[in-house]
Amino acid sequence: MGSSIFLQSNSLLESLIHLSNEVSSIEKLPSIQVRNVSTMLRRIKVLTSLFEEIQESNNPMLPPSSVLCLSELFSVIRRVKSTMEGCKNGSSLWGLIQTERLSNQFHVFVKEIARALDIFPLSLLTVTVDIKEQIELLHRQAKRVELYVDPKEIQTRDVLLTLMASEKNMFDVETVKHVFNSVGLKTVLDYEEEMSKLEDEVHKQAGTGGLIVVSNINKLISLVSYAKSMVFNEESEENDVRQVSGSVGKSTSASFNVPDEFRCPISLDLMKDPVIVASGHTYDRSSIAQWINTGHYTCPKSGQRLIHMALIPNYALKSLVHQWCQENNIPLMECSSNAESEKPTAEFVVGKLAMGSVDIQRQAAYELRLLAKTGMDNRRIIAEAGAIPFLVTMLSSNDPRTQENAVTALLNLSIFDNNKILIMAAGAIKNIVDVLESGKTMEARENAAAAIFSLSMIDDFKVAIAAHSQAIPALVALLREGTTTGKRDAAMALCNLALYNANKLKTVAAGAVPLLIELLMDDKAGITDDALGVLALLLSCPQGLEAIKKSRPLVPLLIDLLRFGSAKGKENSITLLLGLCKDGGEEVARRLLINPRSIPSLQSLATDGSPKARRKANALLRLLNRCCSQSHNPIG
Repeated sequence: MGSSIFLQSNSLLESLIHLSNEVSSIEKLPSIQVRNVSTMLRRIKVLTSLFEEIQESNNPMLPPSSVLCLSELFSVIRRVKSTMEGCKNGSSLWGLIQTERLSNQFHVFVKEIARALDIFPLSLLTVTVDIKEQIELLHRQAKRVELYVDPKEIQTRDVLLTLMASEKNMFDVETVKHVFNSVGLKTVLDYEEEMSKLEDEVHKQAGTGGLIVVSNINKLISLVSYAKSMVFNEESEENDVRQVSGSVGKSTSASFNVPDEFRCPISLDLMKDPVIVASGHTYDRSSIAQWINTGHYTCPKSGQRLIHMALIPNYALKSLVHQWCQENNIPLMECSSNAESEKPTAEFVVGKLAMGSVDIQRQAAYELRLLAKTGMDNRRIIAEAGAIPFLVTMLSSNDPRTQENAVTALLNLSIFDNNKILIMAAGAIKNIVDVLESGKTMEARENAAAAIFSLSMIDDFKVAIAAHSQAIPALVALLREGTTTGKRDAAMALCNLALYNANKLKTVAAGAVPLLIELLMDDKAGITDDALGVLALLLSCPQGLEAIKKSRPLVPLLIDLLRFGSAKGKENSITLLLGLCKDGGEEVARRLLINPRSIPSLQSLATDGSPKARRKANALLRLLNRCCSQSHNPIG
């Protein structure tokens, strides 16, 4: 019982310790990203020592900034776990090809840990000198860590790409075995599982990776299949399959008893919205809010007087509760929260934003960024506390982190619709576009694009945003220069803005069309569906139609997307082909008729596509039939 009480009162730390131990105890580490994984595990073990020491100190009061930091570390470590599991459970060969992207992902995680530790009040907590020195060292190293891409993985990746480009019977089997062994593929079962994982990857990439990515994965599947037939004989294959079928274990029965640490100490019911009070104890929001609203200003468990009434969301515990409910098929209804008690925290942070030094403002902007990350109530009360005008001003800061935190906080706040109006009323669009165009970090530029996408959800703002002369050109520039996430945010913002006819011409004039077509052919861009969506919108603009017609590679690309694209990609591909064939598009129609893949693809879509795709496929088939009947036999 004492152990249960201890868990309950330290649920945030307990959640972090539990998650960190899960990461640290991952069995059979992935055979790719070995150094990045091992160094990340060392960092997490150091952080775990900090979490355990804070928990063991039984400090009844955790400063609000430490709770924010710990919540952010929980978020980062959870994403680290997901990435490590992806490396371990996903396709090893595809992971090898993606080695630079995965390395960059681990680098981003380390930088996020450094930023969280920037606001961690280590001096206010009771920890030993040894742990303090370890955390300070980790913090310093994380701030100056450089991207590490394993040269051996790059070398092996290059050999693999050469094998993929080779004809069958033209490569050395021993070379294949060496490459496959390096990523843990040694038995026929390993080869079978790898092909299954690659097939899963094809479905994941259909709407984002583009044709080149899907084609490369299919080449990998062919290579693994051929290599399996060359390396293993049928007898060993059958033995491995029998071994697998005999190793299937029985599923364990789930227990539906609510764990004590998930129960509210007041109601003893499952906590739907756990929050932390000033004493460090966690309660369900509705129960503790009712306790406070009836005039009680002490912690129900400890009897300690609460020095403030702020209820800080325990995101870590909430995530574990939701995960437990999903695993046990228990529906969990979101409860409405009494957000009024969050106002003191928001007002305190906004006060630091208004009157603090540059360092304090940077920290306050980061705290607001985290607070606004989850929960509509948080977004509302932060705006009510007057944060938006200060954040808009901070967009012009010369400090890269302050600018980045400010634009990201505004992005998070804009998810609440009423805040969109307040942000626009504060004159934010000029500053946001300035950050988009020439922000001091790429993350700031990309989050500015995401903010424009969010604000443009309101129709009236589509006009106001595009009225800024640099808004659309800056989005097109980010489409060219950004990361995959930035390109997607820019494309989605352009798609929103292009719903307004006057903005279509501006988008075409900014050079979006050839760039979007180029991105369709870029296997690293990862925005196939988004690029197709913007092109389909620009098709209805005469200038857009003319620009699209100028692209020779587009038609065969669209034909292939009819076969290999996602459902949405197929819809937009058929929309583009139909639009190009109408109104004097005889040349495009002839090119479709010449291509042997076009008619079967259209007939398949007319039978099995979505209602919209079927309708347009049939319309295009009729158009091609008329064109064909003028000179040849009609399409059968």
